[in-house]
Amino acid sequence: MVKGGARVPGSRGGSDHLLDNPALAALTGPHAHFAERRGRVLRYPVDVSPWLALPDDPGPQDWADLVALTGPGAEVPLLGHLGPVPEDWEITFRAEGVQLVDDGVATAPDPEALRLGPADVPEMLDLVRRTRPGPFLPRTIELGTYLGIRREGRLVAMAGERLHPPGWTEISAVCTDPSARGEGLATRLVLAVAHGIRERGETPFLHTGAANTGAIRLYEQLGFRLRRTTAFMAARSPQRTGAGEERAVPVG
Repeated sequence: MVKGGARVPGSRGGSDHLLDNPALAALTGPHAHFAERRGRVLRYPVDVSPWLALPDDPGPQDWADLVALTGPGAEVPLLGHLGPVPEDWEITFRAEGVQLVDDGVATAPDPEALRLGPADVPEMLDLVRRTRPGPFLPRTIELGTYLGIRREGRLVAMAGERLHPPGWTEISAVCTDPSARGEGLATRLVLAVAHGIRERGETPFLHTGAANTGAIRLYEQLGFRLRRTTAFMAARSPQRTGAGEERAVPVG
């Protein structure tokens, strides 16, 4: 069941729950060994995950540190960032998203699910290219447990773990090959991954696009509850270093 709120480590602003800034909570918690840091800005290695963590109330120095960390003129993912961005940054992508949390999911192991390892990464990357569930990179598998289902030796479905704030684990990379859709494989893998998370005494959560109403409906039927809306956004940093005046980004 859903745990109570806890303040994000290192935050100064209004977030009063770990999941309000899950990348920051993960990179200052269980995933601290992945963290690349510049001032108050943290990120995962670029071959692990595109997620990076800004403080809740980033100021000019934080934006300048982000440029120093990622490079001038770089396209930077600002996943879940709902506040203003500097005037001299160019927003290149934005999509509305939702965050859902376990509110009584009937988790269960799956006898057909196999633990995937480094040797499976080429097939996992190929499955992701075909199904596009979201970012999955050569070292993403290091973030947690990934389970897959094979048919005649071929990987046709998978799901696994990504962000890991203290006490919580995100389910991610849920995908099924078109040839195996309609068999409920993704649902079975979500329940199996959630079972492993629960066995550690943690609570599963996940993100998906707000327009993906079919997936949201399925997750709610499984026992996930909509916790908050969020945004998947990317912006290009200025060619010069330093941050300019901030401008508001519409949230809804």
